[in-house]
Amino acid sequence: MTAEQHLDAVGLYDRSGQRYSLDDPRWRGEDGSPLAVSALPGLRPEQIDTVERSLWRYHAVLPVPFDRRVSLGEGCTPMVPLEWGGRRVHFKLEWFNPTSSFKDRGVSVMMSHLVAHGVDRVLEDSSGNGGAAVAAYAAAAGIRAKIIVPAATSAAKILQARAYGAEIELVGGTRDEVSDEAIRQSERIPYASHNWHPMFLQGTKTVAYEMWESLGFTAPDNVVLVAGAGSNVIGCDLAFGELLAAGQIDRRPRLFVGQPEHWATIADTFNGIDPAGRGERVPTIAEGASIAHPVRLPEAVEAIRRSGGAAYAVSEAQIHAAVRALSARGLYVEPTSGVAAAALDHFLASGQIAPDETTVVVLTGTGLKSAERMAEVFAPESGSAR
Repeated sequence: MTAEQHLDAVGLYDRSGQRYSLDDPRWRGEDGSPLAVSALPGLRPEQIDTVERSLWRYHAVLPVPFDRRVSLGEGCTPMVPLEWGGRRVHFKLEWFNPTSSFKDRGVSVMMSHLVAHGVDRVLEDSSGNGGAAVAAYAAAAGIRAKIIVPAATSAAKILQARAYGAEIELVGGTRDEVSDEAIRQSERIPYASHNWHPMFLQGTKTVAYEMWESLGFTAPDNVVLVAGAGSNVIGCDLAFGELLAAGQIDRRPRLFVGQPEHWATIADTFNGIDPAGRGERVPTIAEGASIAHPVRLPEAVEAIRRSGGAAYAVSEAQIHAAVRALSARGLYVEPTSGVAAAALDHFLASGQIAPDETTVVVLTGTGLKSAERMAEVFAPESGSAR
């Protein structure tokens, strides 16, 4: 099948099963549910474009024309093995992406799709990293961007998006209220939502393809992730599912997911707990994961279940401790990334991750973008790294 035939065979569908053309500019289904891309064939090693040093080396499994890509060299991030709790663990350092977070993966593919369909302006809502990524890739594509951001977002993230030339609108209230405002404005501006747009997940799945390639075309036993909306969880599920269907791996890695305890909708739902039972949502230092109502909640929960994995609600004290422990090993991560390391500690202690298994922990963003939050972690009363 040629690249053109490959794209012609791809479509979109919503939860009701209704199908849509890939050329349809919509960002959600007629039933109001998020859209997904129809099943794609998995990648074989010989299909990797080894000349390309970006996630576009996997363009054979990306439903966007390679010659229309908007790229800043995203992907191909380091995967560093380190000692952790007496075990060897691989840490995937996603702040090596161009805007210093994993969001660049999804935004590169999403923006490429939108630009290929003639969009000249985009709207995004974000707690920081997603907005910075959309602003950067809009600048790279030569189109305008408007970013709606929670007023409490770290100043460095807002500054970054503004520096790329984006129009910034600060909105008070919760992250979900910010999303509601963006949906209202999407009636007049094309909505490039990293939470809603199906092409964003096609970009995030490439982190799993990189794990597979880095490990000699084998899958790890476990992948540990922080989840807000769950795009990395769903992306890993997509990629490993494609590789399994293609016969390139013989099992799915187990997905182990951590969330801040007062924002643990995915973890609580997976564990059969009513999220409302936690009472009022308390602000978390892990601002990038403070999403009360993930739009792809059923898909994220099913991805964890399908993998045989687990989910855990992490306390603020555990997040602080994990960030300090990562920094003590030379990894200066934003607190949202610390949630994954805190979850790793839990799953190691519980025995759900065994010492002899290959485990990859995805660290999504850098502490340099969260100076205020990092100052809280390293305040004298916070204690020292273990």
